[in-house]
Amino acid sequence: MHVCTYVNRVRKGRNVDSDRDRRGLCFRFSRRVLFRFRCVESPQPPGVALAETQNCYPDGLRGEREGRSKGTGMGATSGDDVYSIPTLARLLHALPHLNVTFHRVNSSFDPNSPIYYESLGILASVPAAWLILTLLVLLIYLLTRCCDRKPRPSRSISAMKVTLAVVSVLCCAAVGLGLYGNDDLHNGFTQLLQEGKQVDQQVHRIKNQTENIERQLRQQANLQLTQLRDIFDEPISNSTALKQCLQWLTWAANNNTAAAAAAADIRQPLNHIVFSESIDRGEWFEQIRWPSTMAVLSVLLILCVVLLVGVARHSRCALIAFSVCGLLAVIASYVMASIYIASTVALGDLCMAPDKFIEDQAKNELTKEILRYYTSCERARANPFTQRLREAKGAIENTRSSLTALRKPALDLFPRKALEPKFSSLLNQVNEGDLLITALTASVDCRALHTHYLRGARALCNTGLLGLFLMLASAILAGLLLTVLVWVDSHTWIYIRKKKDYHQVNETDPYLPPPAASQAIAARTLQRSQGDGCDMRPTDHHQQQQQQQRGAHMSHLRGHTLGRLPSHHHEPLSGPNNGKYATLSKQCKTLESSDFY
Repeated sequence: MHVCTYVNRVRKGRNVDSDRDRRGLCFRFSRRVLFRFRCVESPQPPGVALAETQNCYPDGLRGEREGRSKGTGMGATSGDDVYSIPTLARLLHALPHLNVTFHRVNSSFDPNSPIYYESLGILASVPAAWLILTLLVLLIYLLTRCCDRKPRPSRSISAMKVTLAVVSVLCCAAVGLGLYGNDDLHNGFTQLLQEGKQVDQQVHRIKNQTENIERQLRQQANLQLTQLRDIFDEPISNSTALKQCLQWLTWAANNNTAAAAAAADIRQPLNHIVFSESIDRGEWFEQIRWPSTMAVLSVLLILCVVLLVGVARHSRCALIAFSVCGLLAVIASYVMASIYIASTVALGDLCMAPDKFIEDQAKNELTKEILRYYTSCERARANPFTQRLREAKGAIENTRSSLTALRKPALDLFPRKALEPKFSSLLNQVNEGDLLITALTASVDCRALHTHYLRGARALCNTGLLGLFLMLASAILAGLLLTVLVWVDSHTWIYIRKKKDYHQVNETDPYLPPPAASQAIAARTLQRSQGDGCDMRPTDHHQQQQQQQRGAHMSHLRGHTLGRLPSHHHEPLSGPNNGKYATLSKQCKTLESSDFY
């Protein structure tokens, strides 16, 4: 048997006390607005009658009903507040998801399913297989060309150099595309983390508000109610009035406890919603991923620039260095392509239904219902906290009404206890609790959290997904272009020499004298120069060494004599000195031409 707690009000001289009230409906007038209250069950405390264990709660507020009738109430959404699946996500989601037996599997994003990871691994193995085939072809080509030293005309080498330059520029453009995509992915993921922080702060704000309500009602208000009960325990002559005052006080205490319990019930499912750990892991991952990707792409750009410089300066060393480093760059490009294709497809699957993934993280059905409410924010979906908020609001109003009804008879029964300040303080505590509940009602509205959810989802699935796809395209293009560069470069540097080759002259050339004749000519020339009146007296030991070195140098001149061979006929030479050379020193005036033959 359950009956309703009600407050007797006199309106126009008539007491509101009817059978309809006892069946569960009671009315109160506040600010000329009629509120309808609903009875809910509450536990029966010991020593309290059944009539004192039920609470009246408001069935709805007029403002909320008016807002809903106009389409602007809680849960109302417009066309711009609805998440739309990007076209790129649809295309990526349509890619076949196969297992190791090449059978199709469910393509829904499920990070807890090993079969789903298996399908992503199959997609990631495609660039890896292409890398193995590329390395095998390059190995065969290098084995066939490493010993080929067949001279090529300059035109063919020039064509290859032009090809290297053009493909290097295209490779730089492909790597630049990857840098642009990396920046987009970084911006989208960073914005997702920021929106996640906003959601986490909003959840913590709701938790703090419920804790404040519970503290306000359980500790402060209950303390003063307990003090009033201690005063009422004193014996007085009018026992009937005292019993009525105790009933009012009990009703106020029960409703105060019910309001605090409703606030605790709101906080309880929110304790299972924690985003801080995931956000911290995401920030740590992004702090490593973004600079690492920038470093790898920058190294690829540097390699392309080195190749361009080597081609421009005809540097054989630069081309050989690129042949070695280019193979490593090809491997790195296809490894990144394998990682990016699995990540891009997984992100595309996630963006098909991000709300479902968030709901699946819930630990119980109530938390799942709460997450579904905030991710959809549909007008037809009820706020899961509305019932508890109504209960808390009604309990606060009943507490205030009970204290107001208790105030006058208590002051009459205990005029010397100075109860007026206690009632004023207690009513202030109840009013503060009412304000906190009103603020909590605005905080649990879905529109604020739904806005953060939409911004985060759009940042990840629009900007982030596009950036990741550009990185995938960049890795594939860079791998193909680097393969071409390694192939052409390995064919080019073989025909580039550091210095030009000189034609070796045979010492037995018929037009040159034999080595013995050259030595005899050099010795005779030295003897004649000493007997032509030149003062060759050695002034010191140092001059003798110089003369010996000069004579030895002349003896080693093979084929570099000045003039005719000794067998040639001597003819007078014309000239200003009659066949004699210019003065070499003060003692050696001239040298005749016959001295060199």
